[in-house]
Amino acid sequence: MLTQFFTGPPPTVSMAWMLLSVAISFEVCGTVCMRLSQGFTQWVPSVLIFVFYGCSFAFNTVVVRTLDLSVVYAVWSGVGTVATALIGFFYFKEAATALKLVSITLIVTGVIGLHSASKSGA
Repeated sequence: MLTQFFTGPPPTVSMAWMLLSVAISFEVCGTVCMRLSQGFTQWVPSVLIFVFYGCSFAFNTVVVRTLDLSVVYAVWSGVGTVATALIGFFYFKEAATALKLVSITLIVTGVIGLHSASKSGA
């Protein structure tokens, strides 16, 4: 059954977007585990980094069969970056400086721009 997921017909557009959101969730979990691993000194989060990133890349591999690579990667990395930054601010109590917030806004703007360009065929 798992093999068919990767070798069967490409997902529909709506399914691809849902799978991309799953890939982003795995990517964010993997990145949070980087912090929790404390430089690979904590065994469980260290292993989970690779598990979560492996799952994320597997889902992305399926998604790019339907959606444009440029959009998939921009959304995956952009949304993952913003989500990870927010986790850093709220969970890890990192400083949310004005420069960081402006930079996050620019990331979101860029992802929206790429997505819009792919829809319009530009």
